[in-house]
Amino acid sequence: MDIVAALFIDDIQLRQVPGPATRIDLTGVQFSAVAPTELPLVWAPHLVVIVRCAPGEPGVGALEVAYFRDGERIARNVQPLQVEPGKFNYRLVRAELEFADYGTVDARARIDAGPVTVVPYTLLPPPG
Repeated sequence: MDIVAALFIDDIQLRQVPGPATRIDLTGVQFSAVAPTELPLVWAPHLVVIVRCAPGEPGVGALEVAYFRDGERIARNVQPLQVEPGKFNYRLVRAELEFADYGTVDARARIDAGPVTVVPYTLLPPPG
C-alpha cells in the first residue's frame, strides 16, 4: 500500500458521480492556523491520509502517524488499515497537541515500515 496524499483539513465529503467513480471533496486544506487563545493550549488539527492498494497486494497494514516538534516525538497514532486491492481508502487522524510555544509540528505518516510522508503544521500567534 502507498500513501497518495496527507493533508490537514477542516472537512471531508465523499460523493458519487455517474459510473463507479467516487469523488473526495476536501475543504479547508491548511498548513498553519492562528491560535484562538494565548498559550499554552491544546490544538487538535485533523489529518487525512489517502492510501491506495495496488492490485495483487494483500491490502492490510498499519497506518502510523507520529508528531514531532524540534526532533522530539510529542504524539503518536497507530491504526489498522484495510484497502481492497486496486482501490483507494482514507483515514482521519486527530491528535491533541500541546503548544507551550508557537511553532511547527511535523506529522510523519507511514504504512508499516514504508516510506515516511511529512506534513508540517504551524501554530501562529493571534493577531494584535
